[in-house]
Amino acid sequence: MTSATEPGATAAGGSGRARSRHGRRVVAALAVTQTLGYGVLYYAFSVILTPMARDLGASGAQVAAALTLAVLTSAACAPVVGRRLDRRGGRGVMTAGSALAVPAVLGWSQVSTLPQLYAVFAVLGVASAMVLYEPAFAVIVAWFDGHDRHRANALLAVTIVAGFASAVFLPLTGLLADRYGWRQALVVLALVYGTAAVPLHALVVRRPRPGAAPLRPARRAGLVRTAVRARPFWLLVAAFTAHGGAVAVIGVLLVTYLVHLGHPPVFAATVAGLLGVLSVTGRVVTTGLRRRWAAAPVAAAVFVLQGVGVALLPLAGRTAAGAAGCVLLFGLGFGVGTITLPHLLAERYGTAAYASLSGRVAVFAVADRAAAPLGAMVLAQVAGYGWVMAAVAAACALAACALLAYHRLP
Repeated sequence: MTSATEPGATAAGGSGRARSRHGRRVVAALAVTQTLGYGVLYYAFSVILTPMARDLGASGAQVAAALTLAVLTSAACAPVVGRRLDRRGGRGVMTAGSALAVPAVLGWSQVSTLPQLYAVFAVLGVASAMVLYEPAFAVIVAWFDGHDRHRANALLAVTIVAGFASAVFLPLTGLLADRYGWRQALVVLALVYGTAAVPLHALVVRRPRPGAAPLRPARRAGLVRTAVRARPFWLLVAAFTAHGGAVAVIGVLLVTYLVHLGHPPVFAATVAGLLGVLSVTGRVVTTGLRRRWAAAPVAAAVFVLQGVGVALLPLAGRTAAGAAGCVLLFGLGFGVGTITLPHLLAERYGTAAYASLSGRVAVFAVADRAAAPLGAMVLAQVAGYGWVMAAVAAACALAACALLAYHRLP
């Protein structure tokens, strides 16, 4: 997506003030749709997993496999969606994705067998690839092309608001499911999402400017080929795949591990809940530090702190203060990767093929976020949770080293 094709590019004689005002509307709209998207398409699942498994006569693992399927489907679709975003902008893709998500969630509310559930979640995976962070970031990166500070602030604003999706939708879904049942809860959530997301994507995320000269597909494909054949791109893939897997493992297993260390379940859940708040803090701090230092070493330093925190957890985590301190260190970097990757991609490669390159990274990073928790569970059963924490610490260290190596490259 280029400044020539993206709706945010200022037309000759156009008003910069009007563009700025609409830029704020774009950020506000995406903050709302990302919060709704993650709340309905991702977080609601964990709340209704148990009653859904009971009604379907399936095990928790069989039902949980549906979410893994959705995430892997999203990863597989990311390159195709990225190319479409670069070619046509975000309006059509995100509107179609949100329109697709509504009947998919309604279909989810009516499933009666596991094959039906898996089919619905394959569709939800396609919709997620079209409406969640990757396409939203592509819209923002292109809109604020050439304005690094505004772009950083816009990404920060969207992720701060969307960071509260779990805090809003976990209790909301629980309340709806308790009062009306999980099927009716999904109907309500589908209608809430569709009522807000479809019009916001259609009306606020503008089409490319008529008459603008788009970058030729062959030229864009050449830029992508050049990028993926070079070392910097694969260092970014290594860094954000490793870090995404580490974050996913802790997000899934932290409560279980704290209980394993001897903490009461309520304490474990409360401490784990700090991750969401700390992710907002880490994003704010990282964005501020980037104004004085380069983004890659700042993120690498945060990843090192995360590795230290998780490595100390088996030793210090048996006390309440020690567990809270370790979670604090890890939580500060919980959302840092989310806002650092768009900055680094746009900084090195520009916006002409941003979404295509982001989609290539997502193939690996999103797939790892789906697979890493499953691998960690197997490792915990075979070798114990201590080895899981060691593996997470090693992944953080690998991510930090890859970013430092990336920073040294011209």
